[in-house]
Amino acid sequence: MWVIGAGSIGCYVGGLLAAAAQGGKVAVGVPAVMLIGRPRVLQAVGERGMALTAVDAAPQQVPSGALRLVAEPPACDGPAPLVLLAVKSGATADAAGQLARVLPAGSLVLSLQNGVRNAEVAQAAAPALRVLPAMVGFNVAELEPGHWHRGTQGALAVQDDARLAPWLPWFAAAGLPLERHADLRAVQWGKLLLNLNNPVNALSGLPLRAELMQRGYRRAFAALIDEALAALQAAGIAPARVTPLPPERLPTVLRLPDWLFRIVAARMLRIDAKARSSMADDVAAGRRTEVDALSGEVVRLAQAHGLSAPLNALMVELLDGSWPTPPPRLTAAELWARLRSD
Repeated sequence: MWVIGAGSIGCYVGGLLAAAAQGGKVAVGVPAVMLIGRPRVLQAVGERGMALTAVDAAPQQVPSGALRLVAEPPACDGPAPLVLLAVKSGATADAAGQLARVLPAGSLVLSLQNGVRNAEVAQAAAPALRVLPAMVGFNVAELEPGHWHRGTQGALAVQDDARLAPWLPWFAAAGLPLERHADLRAVQWGKLLLNLNNPVNALSGLPLRAELMQRGYRRAFAALIDEALAALQAAGIAPARVTPLPPERLPTVLRLPDWLFRIVAARMLRIDAKARSSMADDVAAGRRTEVDALSGEVVRLAQAHGLSAPLNALMVELLDGSWPTPPPRLTAAELWARLRSD
């Protein structure tokens, strides 16, 4: 198993797969998982191994010897691995091109990325490979070097393909059973609606739960969803339900007064205090965000069907327009005022 883009999602998923192999739950070679990523991450894993914690699971420790750590994809000198593509959206084409140069034709790649078009971008950059879209339904944060924490519940979903069959027991043994779908596009859009909170969270500077407890931030989130739902309706796309609430009811619940929101959205708030969005991590680290793959995708869909999405366009402007200068931290009142003035 290769994981290219060993960030929060890549390390957490790759670490659990390595732990399953290390624990003898699956019969694979050792080291079973190769992490391909930034030197900072690989150095921490090499020195400390991996600590994996979760809101609802026992902690796991993965020794560095259970992993192969490399900065670039090596030449494949054995059976084709399953590759988990977990780079940020802006690096998709480049990463896919690297894989195309070293993997045999037909190798299977799962795009564990936000947004709805990364698998298409990767497939265009590596036409000889088979790239499948996937959806990560949980949040992972890097709490410190070598320690990744899943702060919410959720599943891994993937577009079904017969060639996944040999890999399914490994994911199940790692506690990551793959939910397979004939067409993942509706699921991707359902997840993108939730990910529209990522720019709100990044601008708030708060952990996810603390941000969602403030009505002003939730109203901003709801307004972004409203624009996306209008664009989806115009496009004839019905987003899948990926939360206890149907997508069309989310804005109404988000706009409830704080005291009532705590009651009605109790399941939504099953987020521990450590969880934060990956976009907030990117802002803190001075990295370019994925806002164009989220809010930018809403803007493009709206424009393609004769609509506009000015609030999502504002999110792109605030988070990408001045990069690498960090965007301002905005209180709930300040963010809501910016959205209302647009």
